[in-house]
Amino acid sequence: MFKGRLKRLGAAAILASSACCQIASGAETNAQVEAILSKLTLEEKAGQLNLVDFGGELNESHYQLVREGKIGSVLKSNGAAQNLKLQKIAVEESRAGVPILFQEDVIHGYRTITPIPMAEAASWDLPAIRKSAQVAAREAAAGGIQLTYAPMVDVSRDPRWGRILEAAGEDPYLGSLIAAARVKGFQESGTDKQNILSTVKHFAGYGASLAGRDYNIQDISERELREVHLPPFKAAIDAGVAALMVAYTTYDGVPLTASEFMLDDLLLGELGYEGLIMTDWETIPNMTEIGVAASDTDSTVMAINNHIHMDMQSKKYLELLPQLVREGKVSEQVVDDAVRQVLLLKQKAGLLDDPLGRFEPEVEKAELLSKENIAAAKDIALKSMVLLKNDGVLPLAETNKKVAVIGPFAKADRDLIGWWPGLGLAEEVVTIYDGLQKEFGDKAELSFAPGVSIDKFNKSGAELIPEAVALAKESDAVVMVLGEEYWMSGEGGGTASLHLPGLQETLLQEVAKTGKPIVTVIVAGRPYVLTDVEKHSNAILMAWMPGTTGGTAVAEILSGKFNPQGKLPMTFPYHQGQVPIFYSYKLTSHSFFPEDKDDRYSTTYRDVPHEPLYPFGYGLSYTEYKYGEVKLSSSSMSTNSSLKASIEVTNSGDVAGREIVQLYLHDKVASVTQPMKLLKDFTILDLQPGETKTASFTITPDKLAYIGRDHKYTIDPGDFILFIGSSSAELKQTEFKLTK
Repeated sequence: MFKGRLKRLGAAAILASSACCQIASGAETNAQVEAILSKLTLEEKAGQLNLVDFGGELNESHYQLVREGKIGSVLKSNGAAQNLKLQKIAVEESRAGVPILFQEDVIHGYRTITPIPMAEAASWDLPAIRKSAQVAAREAAAGGIQLTYAPMVDVSRDPRWGRILEAAGEDPYLGSLIAAARVKGFQESGTDKQNILSTVKHFAGYGASLAGRDYNIQDISERELREVHLPPFKAAIDAGVAALMVAYTTYDGVPLTASEFMLDDLLLGELGYEGLIMTDWETIPNMTEIGVAASDTDSTVMAINNHIHMDMQSKKYLELLPQLVREGKVSEQVVDDAVRQVLLLKQKAGLLDDPLGRFEPEVEKAELLSKENIAAAKDIALKSMVLLKNDGVLPLAETNKKVAVIGPFAKADRDLIGWWPGLGLAEEVVTIYDGLQKEFGDKAELSFAPGVSIDKFNKSGAELIPEAVALAKESDAVVMVLGEEYWMSGEGGGTASLHLPGLQETLLQEVAKTGKPIVTVIVAGRPYVLTDVEKHSNAILMAWMPGTTGGTAVAEILSGKFNPQGKLPMTFPYHQGQVPIFYSYKLTSHSFFPEDKDDRYSTTYRDVPHEPLYPFGYGLSYTEYKYGEVKLSSSSMSTNSSLKASIEVTNSGDVAGREIVQLYLHDKVASVTQPMKLLKDFTILDLQPGETKTASFTITPDKLAYIGRDHKYTIDPGDFILFIGSSSAELKQTEFKLTK
């Protein structure tokens, strides 16, 4: 019915494009979209703006809503066959015949689950991150999904906030590069039918969570907004992201759903965004809940008049917009503009010309958990893990004939795939114990004890500790697997404490009394305070929530088959009272690094060290890297030139390795206060034993720009400090001058 009508209405065949998924020329887009729009009733237009989660099993009530033209998009992954059934009803049985756009939270995998985004950020490997998104896109597209709610690009400095597992850490520069890589991975890495549309979220400042709690309103300055929170959104927009989701929260007291400054001035104006804008879950009635609208009717008027094109789940557009238009409270032109954005998305997804051709159960069956996808998942899992400590116990030597694997997460499966596991199944996860058994089973005798139990955040399972201690005494080495259950982080997963839940630290202390070498593996979605863990471990591996192949990756690192290379994208605090702690503090009048550590007139603590336990950019290897001195091509540069910075890096160890060399800058004098240092570039060097390579960087004027007093980017001539090294805390430095 509708398919034939579309063929008659379309001006020409839509051109294939490297961008997701199909894009027509402007004339063709206008002709096709306008022809469809002109046929829709006011109620059908409201239906196009309605995004709902059907949830669970589909039934006749769902089908009837589709027949009535009340469903524009569906948030649920029911698989290719079920989605095809819904699509046929939309296309063949509804009056307008407009296809449905199927959407889903494909955050770090669809069925083959890759590490959580925070972990992927720890790889600093942009091609691998893009490939991970590509795997998710291929599987989701095969499952009948056309749009995902990723990437989340919220910058956060508070590990209490559960949603940091979905972000890229504390730094806006690294976060921006990762945002662009993930957008392109979803939208541009495969063939037309293998890509999906990407949604960047949550615009903007959502990561500035109040006390680490979700949904809380936190006031931030316009300077912080521009310096910290906007850059990753700009990167995603510049990468061609198709959709954008606004945050639950407010800016300057105004909900993002109704903020003219944020959407009109910044998003559509300065950032030049031209795509679809959607709410988060029931964000429109939330404006009534927080007291900025007297009723849901008022909230709906505010949202639609502020360029909110799609309503997720609240059904307020569906229920209220037609009457609001008839009463003259909302212009039908405003509604039409929103519907155009929805139809353009459906066109980009290839649905307007071929609404039924993207739901192929046989393709879905072949794609999910394919060998290629599993290999890509293991690759990014290996690259994302960070070695935090190693006194020489790793890699585990073959002399360790008896290895005790202890801890409540040694045999965990569901917890390894995190809060947003897509369609990933616990039974498809390689547990850490199973990975170790496969890797070491013919070389060592492995035994297991849980050590403690995890009962929410209660201190339970003390009666299990003696068994674990006895097992450790009989072993040559201990692999201790500690962490958090999947629900303890993620959305709504804020925690006041940053110590490992339950009696896990007590377990480690008791096992450490045996004197046996202990390798501690941490499975978690956030930086925990590992100060006590560091005291009682010979080695620590931050495995994060590593996905479907997590156990295999952990085992290959512990055996030495893979040399760890990850670097932290977020600072790990020494004490939870330090939070928020991050590397790019603003320079103050009193020293952060006083010569006299007892100097109370410094910006330090009296009771604990002021430095973090592990700084941003930190990560060890099974080899060592020696850095030479920083060399500059010139001692100065002008605002219309550049200079080269370089440093020699030598692998002084016995095994090949990969080092992530980082460059930071500090503007010594500016019109507003500046961070002590800011990451501005990095490069990755592969080095054989004894090999020396030169890491080279180009310093261009844009790397020296900052947001001035007028909130616009500016560059001031003057002196700069340039740092290059292995982390934000281990750096060689030099200075240069910027002239006019």
